[in-house]
Amino acid sequence: MLKLGVNIDHVATLRQARGGTEPQPMIAAHEAIHGGADSITIHLREDRRHIQDHDLKSIQKSIRVPLNLEMAFVPEMTQIALRQRPEKVCLVPERRQEVTTEGGLNACAIERALQKALSQFRRRNIQVSLFVDPDPKQILTAAHVQAAAVEIHTGAYAHAKGAKRKKELLRIRQAARLAATLGLQVHAGHGLDYKNVQAIVKIPEISELNIGHAIVSRAVVTGMRQAVKDMKRLMRR
Repeated sequence: MLKLGVNIDHVATLRQARGGTEPQPMIAAHEAIHGGADSITIHLREDRRHIQDHDLKSIQKSIRVPLNLEMAFVPEMTQIALRQRPEKVCLVPERRQEVTTEGGLNACAIERALQKALSQFRRRNIQVSLFVDPDPKQILTAAHVQAAAVEIHTGAYAHAKGAKRKKELLRIRQAARLAATLGLQVHAGHGLDYKNVQAIVKIPEISELNIGHAIVSRAVVTGMRQAVKDMKRLMRR
């Protein structure tokens, strides 16, 4: 069964806009779980623009599904993850100027550092995925450093139209097939919504989707529980 990880970062974005305590990401996490979320994803960014350190602690303590911590591959975040021990960590690229993650991690360029860090994560039973573009070189590197999974960046597919979208979908299919052949779990995410997700769920190698903005946006008017139920309905193969 295809699993859904719900990213609740933008609930925290709404809270930070006023600097108060509402809406509470922890409550959003529980509503997502009631709606069928199989895991909760949060991105603790270096600039703390949305999710805060106390969110990580409170959410991890209160939920009974796996917590997937997205993080930049930097010493500060590595130490936080090793200390908190979430079930999953997804290493993503991060730039202060970006509005949201703009592309996949260049794992090839930091292969040696990844090998060292991933061994530390494995010793603490933390499953690590690498957020990468659908590029065979990146997939091969993920397998070489013994990542548990790759999360294929679907942003280019989500923003493309016509023939270009078909081309990007083919790249994702090929990358997913290669990753599965290499023994990697295959996840996907970024830019997926209630329309473009349907082609992605037809790729048999993909076992998990991580979706945030589209679900939170719909939840603003329908409620988180219904938003998650709607996405799960679309994901049923």
